[in-house]
Amino acid sequence: MECVVYRSARKADTYLFVECAGGFSKVPAELLQHLGRLERVMDLDLAARPKLARTDSATVERHLVEDGYYLQLPPPVE
Repeated sequence: MECVVYRSARKADTYLFVECAGGFSKVPAELLQHLGRLERVMDLDLAARPKLARTDSATVERHLVEDGYYLQLPPPVE
């Protein structure tokens, strides 16, 4: 599955993964407002990258299929 990754300009270390075909159509408007301006970071083929920085591609793909997007938040501060 291919997707596009966007970085929030407002929220540090926050990334939004969306399907290439659907774009932002399934992302709640409130979430988009909260994230502010989004900067396109990369196009990503999840099949080619089983392990990602903070999760795995299977988790991202499941969220894309079920929800239409995946939100990656920064790690918790200890």
